[in-house]
Amino acid sequence: MDLEYEIAQEMKEEDWRDLEQPTPVKVLLTVLYSLILLTGIVGNGVTIRVTQILQNKGYLQKNVTDHMVSLACSDLLVLLIGLPVELYSAIWFPFSSSSGNVACKVYNFLFEACSYATILNVATLSFERYVAICHPFRYKSLSGSRTVKLIVFVWITSAAVALPLLFATGTEGLRVEPQNITFCTNLTSWWVMYRSSIFGAFVVYVLVLVSVGIMCKKMIGVLRGPKEHSAKKEEFLSRHQSSKVKASRKQTILFLGLIVGTLAVCWIPNQIRRLMTAALPKASWTMAYFQAYVYLHPVADTFFYVSSVLNPFLYNLSSRQFRQVFLQVLRCRLTIEHVNKRTLAGVASSAAAGSTHSRRPLVLKSLRRGRSTRAEDKPITLVTFQSPGPGPSCPPNSDDSSLRSTTLPSTTVSESLTLEPEHAVGSSNEKE
Repeated sequence: MDLEYEIAQEMKEEDWRDLEQPTPVKVLLTVLYSLILLTGIVGNGVTIRVTQILQNKGYLQKNVTDHMVSLACSDLLVLLIGLPVELYSAIWFPFSSSSGNVACKVYNFLFEACSYATILNVATLSFERYVAICHPFRYKSLSGSRTVKLIVFVWITSAAVALPLLFATGTEGLRVEPQNITFCTNLTSWWVMYRSSIFGAFVVYVLVLVSVGIMCKKMIGVLRGPKEHSAKKEEFLSRHQSSKVKASRKQTILFLGLIVGTLAVCWIPNQIRRLMTAALPKASWTMAYFQAYVYLHPVADTFFYVSSVLNPFLYNLSSRQFRQVFLQVLRCRLTIEHVNKRTLAGVASSAAAGSTHSRRPLVLKSLRRGRSTRAEDKPITLVTFQSPGPGPSCPPNSDDSSLRSTTLPSTTVSESLTLEPEHAVGSSNEKE
C-alpha cells in the first residue's frame, strides 16, 4: 500500500482528473454505448422471438432453438448488467465508487458469469451441430434431454468460473482529500485467487475458440467427403432433400465460423485488459502501466459489448429464412407459412404443371392411335357390312371380330381421355 499511497500523493498534485476522458469523448462514448445497448436489446429480443416462430413453423429444430435462445439471453444479460455500470463507473466517474462493496462483488460475479455463458453457449451449439453432421446416428440416439443438460451445464460452469470473484473483488483505494480515490477492483488480500480466476477464464476462452474451430473444420471435411460416402447418403435421401440438408449445414458452419471470428476479434482487447490486472499486483503498477490500463478500458469494453450485438446480424447474414422472418417481426407482419403447407403447395403446383404438360402428348397420341385404327379397320367394316351373309372364304363370325377390332381403340381413347384427368386431380388432392 505504500506505493499506492505515493501514487495517490503524486496524483494529488497533478490531479487525478487528468487521466479522465475529456468531456466530448465522454459524450461520444455515452451515445455509442446507448446505441449498442438499444441495438442489442432489440436484436437479441427479436432473435428470441424469431427462433420460436421458426420452431413452431417447422423450420428449426427444438434443440437448436434452445441453444440460440440461451445464447441470446446471455448476450442480453451482458448488455443490461454491464453497459450501464461501465458507463457510470468507467466513463463518467472512473476514480470513485459509490455503489458499495457488496454491489461491487455482485456486479463482478454476474457480469463474469453471463460473459462466459455466452462463449460456452457457442461451444455447446457447435458441439450439437458437430454431432448432428459428423455422427448422425449417435445424434439420434443421444437426443431427448441432452440439450437441456448441455444448457444447464453452460450456466453452472459459468457460475463456477465467476464464483471466485465474489471473494476476490470489492472496493479498495485511498481517500486523499479532497478526492475519493476508491475503485471497484480486485482485493489485495485475495490476489492469488483473483489471479487464478482470470487466467483460468482466459484458458476457457482459448479452449472454446480452438475446439469450435476444430469442429468446424471436421464438419467441412464431412461435407466435402469422398464420393463413396456421398453415394451412401443418397441411398437414404432424395437428391432434392440431400441438397437442401447440405445447404442448411453449410449455413450452420458459416454461422459458427463467423461467431468464432467475432469472439476472437472482439474479446481480445478485453482479455488483454483483464490479463493486465492479473499479471502484476497493484503495488507493482507504474504510472505508465496504470495510464495504459485506463486508456485501454473504454476501447476494450466497446469491442466486448459489440460482440453481444453482432449475433443477430450474423444470423441474418447466414440464413435467408431467418432474415425474412426477422424483418417480418420488426414490421409486425408475420406472413410465414408452416413448412409442410409450403412444401405441399410447391409439390402440388409442380404436379399440376407436370400433369398439364404430360396430358397433351397422351391425348394427341391416343387420338392419333384412334385415327390410325379407324383407317385400318374401315375397309374391314365395309366388306363385312356389304356381305349379304357368310361366304365360303369368310369365317362365320367375321363381322363380330371386325366390330371388336374397331371398337377397342375407341374404348382405349375414351378411357385415356376420361381417367387421366381424374387421376391427376386425385393425386393433386392427395398431396394437398
